[in-house]
Amino acid sequence: QVQLVESGGGLVQPGGSLRLSCAASGNNLAFSTMGWFRQAPGKERELVAIRGTVGSATYADSVKGRFTISRDNARNMVFLQMDSLKPEDTAVYYCNAVIRTYTTFTYWGQGTQVTVSS
Repeated sequence: QVQLVESGGGLVQPGGSLRLSCAASGNNLAFSTMGWFRQAPGKERELVAIRGTVGSATYADSVKGRFTISRDNARNMVFLQMDSLKPEDTAVYYCNAVIRTYTTFTYWGQGTQVTVSS
């Protein structure tokens, strides 16, 4: 059983920064990808950023140049550095991890609230 636990959310003023962390625990933690999604009230969950084991990351257009995703494979962690935050970044942020072998296993964290407001 795999568990993902997020931390680092909170209230921040526009233009501020937050750093989200996600720690994975359990067995067989060979994640093909780890990343972040978010869901604002009344909207569907959307991709924020995702990163494989090697190579470059993928970002939503709305966060390019402001957010940075990183992974620590040795500690089974993924981070999201969020700078120049805007009110429209307000959402519940979910950690996501995927294992692809003969089939695909997708795991989600419980979510952490990020509120950008003055």
